[in-house]
Amino acid sequence: MGPDEIAAAMTGTLTEVSPGRLEAFLPSPMIQNHAAFLHPLPDGALLCAWFGGTLEGKSDIAIHAAILPNGGDRWGPPRVLSFDPARSEQNPVIFTAPDGQLWLFHTAQPSGNQDECRIRMAALHLDPADPTMIRAEEGRFIDLPAGCFIRAPLVVRRDGAWLLPIFRCVTRPDRKWNGSHDVAAMGISHDGGESWVLQEIADSTGSVHMSPVELGQNHFAAFYRRRQADTVHRSESRDGGLSWSAPVPTDVPNNNSSIAAIRLADGRVAMIANPSSALTSTDRRASLYDELGEDDDRPETGGDTPDSGGCTPIWGVPRAPVALCLSEDGGLSFPLRLIIEDGPGSCTSNDLTDGRNKEMSYPWLLQGPDGSLHLAYTYHRRAIKYVRLSPEAFTQIQAESAA
Repeated sequence: MGPDEIAAAMTGTLTEVSPGRLEAFLPSPMIQNHAAFLHPLPDGALLCAWFGGTLEGKSDIAIHAAILPNGGDRWGPPRVLSFDPARSEQNPVIFTAPDGQLWLFHTAQPSGNQDECRIRMAALHLDPADPTMIRAEEGRFIDLPAGCFIRAPLVVRRDGAWLLPIFRCVTRPDRKWNGSHDVAAMGISHDGGESWVLQEIADSTGSVHMSPVELGQNHFAAFYRRRQADTVHRSESRDGGLSWSAPVPTDVPNNNSSIAAIRLADGRVAMIANPSSALTSTDRRASLYDELGEDDDRPETGGDTPDSGGCTPIWGVPRAPVALCLSEDGGLSFPLRLIIEDGPGSCTSNDLTDGRNKEMSYPWLLQGPDGSLHLAYTYHRRAIKYVRLSPEAFTQIQAESAA
């Protein structure tokens, strides 16, 4: 599909494309739409948040959201949730606090300077009279240092602390950010988000987008995107999230693009990702923001010198296919990989208007109370695509993959 065809399909209407598989392109007036996040609402509705504008890093990038009412066959209209005209607002994360309050967390940065990013926290409110309406309060920046970025959902620790997975976008003096010194961390709040402290994950250079999954009492596994475009990495906590081991490789390739992981009702870990890596393609680009066209004569932060302490980030590896990877051993291995959608995945340009970008990336995953799987991902940077698999459809694609 070309950009115009995708735009024409962005009606939000669910269509059954095969037995038990429903799909929709979410409505949005924005040219670029990226980084979907799905969250269930108390009445059984489904909320999808993402960022949209003209080009990632531009100050017109803002947070949008739409709601699929419980039992509905069409996503509601997009609602704008953010409001900062001087910053590029990205990577929304939705959280329902223990008291039931709905919160939006998202990043806000000047241009492509992720090392200057701040995290904003804002209360969200639903409208009982309109099941598709949601609005955000003005919110505030939380008291974590600049350069803290987010993507994965919060976890409430057994002691009541809120855990917000962080990756720190780090540069060297007088250099611009390019991902070479990024490390993983956990933002921790003991007072319901009023104040925060930062706890870094040991030996995590290049491991970002930490996605924690609770495996059992006091036992977590966390899964990481990799700047080095090698493999998804994994770490563990055996004390309920108080401490974490250093990330180590899994058997799932990673292309320096986002992943998401959950625990299914049957106990398996499900991770949705693009299982490709720098070994499978020679496609490369200079950096994530090489198309912004803004003057910045600082050299990039290097990662390949012995004294730098960093890594060499790899950008531009194709972002496809979208695959659901299943593990029966707590995420130590993922032998079953179900292809949800495939395509070229080309992402050497973020500019989608000429059709060069064909990525299917930043996937998200939920399992509903009835066992259905809800997926959302970026489609060619033009749209957010939603897929629902009934339990029967999920069983069928597993059987077909195993055959």
